[in-house]
Amino acid sequence: MNETEGTLAISAHPSPGGPVVLRLAGELDHHTGARLGRAVEDLLHSPGTGAGIVADLSRLHYCDSTGITTIITAHDRAQATGSSFCVAAPSPPIAQLFRMTGLDQLLPFHSSVEDAVAALSSN
Repeated sequence: MNETEGTLAISAHPSPGGPVVLRLAGELDHHTGARLGRAVEDLLHSPGTGAGIVADLSRLHYCDSTGITTIITAHDRAQATGSSFCVAAPSPPIAQLFRMTGLDQLLPFHSSVEDAVAALSSN
C-alpha cells in the first residue's frame, strides 16, 4: 500500500516476523485523518499484522486535533482487535505537541522505529 493524497503520504512496510511499519509523511489533519484511519483498519484486517503496527512519524511535520484523535482511535482499534499500535520516531515538533497534549503518556512511544519493532516483536 502506497498512497498520496493532499499532503499526507502513507506507506506500509512489513518487518520480517514482526509488526507492520506504517510510515507517515506530511500533514495529519482534518483533510487526511480519515485516510490514516482506513489504512489502519485495512492493516488490522489483513493477515500478517498480528504483531501490530508501528506508526513511523519521523517525516510527519504537522498534526492537528483531528490527527491526534485519529492516532488515539488507531491505538484503541488495534487493542480491540487484539493487536498493538505504537508511535515511533516523532519529529521534534510532533514530539513537543504530543508532550503538551499528554499523548505521550497515553500511547506507547519509542524513540526509533527499530526500538518499536523490537518491542512489538518481543510481545
